[in-house]
Amino acid sequence: MHQLRLFFTALQFFTRLPIPRWVGFDPAWLNQASRYFPLVGVVVAAIACGVYAVAIWFLPTPVAAVLSTAAGIYATGAFHEDGFADMCDGFGGGMTPERVLEIMKDSRIGAYGAIGTICMLGLKLTALSALPPLAAIGALLIAHPLSRLMATALIWRLDYARAEGKAKPLAQKMGNGEFLIAAITVAVPVLAVLQLRWLPLNALLYGLSAAIIATLWLARKCVRRIGGYTGDCLGAVQQVTEVTFYLCALASLHP
Repeated sequence: MHQLRLFFTALQFFTRLPIPRWVGFDPAWLNQASRYFPLVGVVVAAIACGVYAVAIWFLPTPVAAVLSTAAGIYATGAFHEDGFADMCDGFGGGMTPERVLEIMKDSRIGAYGAIGTICMLGLKLTALSALPPLAAIGALLIAHPLSRLMATALIWRLDYARAEGKAKPLAQKMGNGEFLIAAITVAVPVLAVLQLRWLPLNALLYGLSAAIIATLWLARKCVRRIGGYTGDCLGAVQQVTEVTFYLCALASLHP
């Protein structure tokens, strides 16, 4: 029952989806809820895949990709896209750690954030549009939880860079066992997609390798620029590794 409460706590924190009233709330649960961040990704992936599967019956593939992406953004309240934009602004416009953190805290979006978001969404939509329908569904089912696992790795290994912030409740470092729970969550949809043959094994290997490389690169940049991570950094890692997986899946199927 406690683990179920932790999952619903994570679902409430990372999405705008309603949760049962009996769950209640305890601030201490937020410190443990990050283990279920990838499982929240499975829920978001199910929503995005459901919209895509219905839309593809009646509409062209690009339209289905747009509707699916919009459904995922609506479910999360653009939580991760906002973090990605803030990190683009902060790291693009700040010269000192203090200035970077100050810019990232500003709710207004700047040129770096706008351009980065346009490019990121453009890549996401064009990659999904170019994938065959079953491959696109398989990529969505894997990319959402996998990208959240990559973001969770920052909580597992890095220090929080602010004295306070929107990710501060999650900032307590994860134990190895907690990270293992997160990793096992990702393994379930991966095995399902491989068993159904919606994506080939090389697509998974390319996507996983590229996601790890992107995460390590972003983590190194975070440590060098601000001494750790913030909530915006988690959102940026999630978005970058999600798009990276789509691109790798597409490259693996390209003749």
